Amino acid sequence: MTAEMAMIRLETLCSRAEHCRYELSEKLRQWLVPAAEAQKILESLESRKFFDDSRFAEIYARHKALYGKWGKRKIAMGLRLKRISADNITAALEAIDENQYRAAMIEALTAKARTIKEGDTFEGRTKLYRFGASRGYEPSLVAAALRAKILWPDSTSQL
Repeated sequence: MTAEMAMIRLETLCSRAEHCRYELSEKLRQWLVPAAEAQKILESLESRKFFDDSRFAEIYARHKALYGKWGKRKIAMGLRLKRISADNITAALEAIDENQYRAAMIEALTAKARTIKEGDTFEGRTKLYRFGASRGYEPSLVAAALRAKILWPDSTSQL
């Protein structure tokens, strides 16, 4: 693929959705664009604001937290896999609305609690705790939700 064709395809790609530098550089590598030309293409796209890693990180974090029901630990890992800087990851995680984040966690845990046949027993709470941790939620938040007894269908307490 020529550099001009790659530039046009990446501009189209970036105009449709947010992407980070790593994703775009991987596309260029897959298209066998020479490294020197790929670097020029990425610099051009970045200078014209087609992509911005900090903007990508905030959108990624918000989307995964609210719609994917991911915890902050899993979101941070996903951003690290996309080669986002630690500063951008921290800023993105701080931008997540805490009330919406907790509501999403409660929603995910409550949905899972309905499927656990052991119910509100030690085994059931252990399974639910592991589920919350595997979704990337902070262990202290999951434990607090379990202690508040709001996750099981017959519970009436508030967190």
